[in-house]
Amino acid sequence: MSRIAYVNGRYIRHADAGVSIDDRAFLFADGIYEVIEVFGGELIDETGHLARLERSARELRLNLPAGEGALRLILRELVARNRVTDGHVYLQVTRGAARRDHVFPRAGTPATLVAFAHRGDRAAAEAKAQAGIKVISMPDIRWKRPDIKTTSLLPNVLAKQQAREAGAYEAWLIDSKGYVTEGASSNAWIVDEEGALVTHPADSAILSGITRARLLQIAAAKGLRVIERAFTLDEAFAAREAFISGATTLVMPVVALDGRKIGSGAPGSVALGLRAVFHDFAPASP
Repeated sequence: MSRIAYVNGRYIRHADAGVSIDDRAFLFADGIYEVIEVFGGELIDETGHLARLERSARELRLNLPAGEGALRLILRELVARNRVTDGHVYLQVTRGAARRDHVFPRAGTPATLVAFAHRGDRAAAEAKAQAGIKVISMPDIRWKRPDIKTTSLLPNVLAKQQAREAGAYEAWLIDSKGYVTEGASSNAWIVDEEGALVTHPADSAILSGITRARLLQIAAAKGLRVIERAFTLDEAFAAREAFISGATTLVMPVVALDGRKIGSGAPGSVALGLRAVFHDFAPASP
């Protein structure tokens, strides 16, 4: 079966999908995006993702080409047409195609809307979580507004590649004061020596993850103490556990950082416990 994508009002074969070479995403990375998990054929935390899409658009003064209701219909149609039971849907909006100029195109230029869906391997993801992942640290060289989910991800790409070449799964980014901000494509967490969950506050230094927000809710329901503050690498090395969170990873235990074991060097009970109950708390949109 051919994969089906959505491009500006049309459902077409993924292999045939395309946009103009004048599109602002191609020329300036002038666009925003969201990735939503599909679990059991249902969209997870869809409302939060679409709310963040609207916020990103507002921060960039970008007009969304479709309302929330229409976007929900498009996403469901993609899940159905691609027969995705477990996987993800990707949604991207750009400022559209116009003559190359740094300033915004003239008013009325249609925005570009692209979306697609792909299947995931739930068993492989669970196996990775049971084994845990390795991360490395590196300086955070991104622009000062990573809280906006833009398509301008070159520093993140470089960080991910450096992690891959080091035999790690993720890179934790370190700010100029020596604090961990977040991962290249995830939020960063530790469980400190007292058993509290510590994660960077959702300010302009990090992307406010939808999965992160759900984990805060789950932790509260489970009676786990959470401290939203920045933490250092030394604190991470001394932690009982560490993990990352995101729509594509959910809760993924970290067992090593820069070649040093975290805790026992095996996935911890807090991370695995949060992962095990995540879908009991995360609302699914059929």
